[in-house]
Amino acid sequence: MDFSWSKEALQLKKETIEFAQKSLTGDVIDLDRREVFNHADWKKCAEFGIHGLRMPERYGGRDLDILSTMLALEGLGYGCKDNGLMFAMNAQMWACQEPLLTFGTEEQKEKYLPKLCRGEWVGGHAASEPAAGSDVYALEATARREGDVYVLNGHKIYITNGPVSDLLIIFANVDKEMRKQGISAFMVEKDAKGLTMNGPISKMGMRTTMMGELFIENCEVPVENRLGKEGAGLAIFAHGMEWERGFILAYVVGVMERLLEQSTRFAKQRKQFGQPISKFQLVTEKLVAMKMRLEASKSALYKLAWLKQNNRSIFMEAAMTKLAISEAWVASCMDAAQIHGALGYLTEPEIERGLRDAIGSKVYSGTSEIQQMIIAQFMGL
Repeated sequence: MDFSWSKEALQLKKETIEFAQKSLTGDVIDLDRREVFNHADWKKCAEFGIHGLRMPERYGGRDLDILSTMLALEGLGYGCKDNGLMFAMNAQMWACQEPLLTFGTEEQKEKYLPKLCRGEWVGGHAASEPAAGSDVYALEATARREGDVYVLNGHKIYITNGPVSDLLIIFANVDKEMRKQGISAFMVEKDAKGLTMNGPISKMGMRTTMMGELFIENCEVPVENRLGKEGAGLAIFAHGMEWERGFILAYVVGVMERLLEQSTRFAKQRKQFGQPISKFQLVTEKLVAMKMRLEASKSALYKLAWLKQNNRSIFMEAAMTKLAISEAWVASCMDAAQIHGALGYLTEPEIERGLRDAIGSKVYSGTSEIQQMIIAQFMGL
């Protein structure tokens, strides 16, 4: 594996940092308090090309390789303070756009991908249900074929981007008796009759990402809006989850680097007992631990991207990367809060919001326990 970055890739990261610092100027403290999605900054990111980093140019994307995409997202995380906005973008990129790019017909891709890349539409996917989270086999939503339409019924929860979404990939059972072979995926637009989206659901963190609950009652979806073949839903879900699980936290590497710099700067400036607190061993240990976690997270992410770029299987590695970065993010936020003392508990320095945002990363896209189960299975345990 060669991680000697090209000049173009490094320039892209630099430009992304500058863009984020200069253009993404929303008052995140206020947006977080009010739980508001920043449509203006969403559009700015789309215009810069974030949404379409990996999408082909013919659909409005930048057609970048996966390693360059990681550097761009890392730069975004370093320059942008709105974790919820970045999470919302990544949810669309990996769980909506990637499955559509891989499994969609040319007509479907031409219809939806340009709108998603340009930021005109917001996308998401609806898989989780009250009785089916990580256990996708337990889906109860149904899709009954009637001529040229499927009639969908069901109840979906925890839908990232749900209340602001224009397009959802909805997973439902065409035949429950066939279990995994009976699950299919459907692209459903927000104004489809029979859809009722509730929300946003109030959360501890990622409060600028909107989460919703969807009720589906006799919603007619044209056959041409089925994504992939009938019964291919589980494969489509697994494909999207592999991308999402592996790369949804790419921006967090940049967030962790900024957090480390902020904490190091504070420790050098803050004096107690006649010297900077950076001179105290217990503070130094926390800063070193933050640095170690950052570098380990980078290594895991870059290796994963290299494997994917070289068409290697990444199912286990995606679980390892997601587990490593999410756990590292939470631990580093805790260390940063301790280093800042009382300031780390206040709203203005933004340390506490970072911690609230980080905790969710151990739950979404598969809990830490699910990632451990996946890794254990590959170990033959």
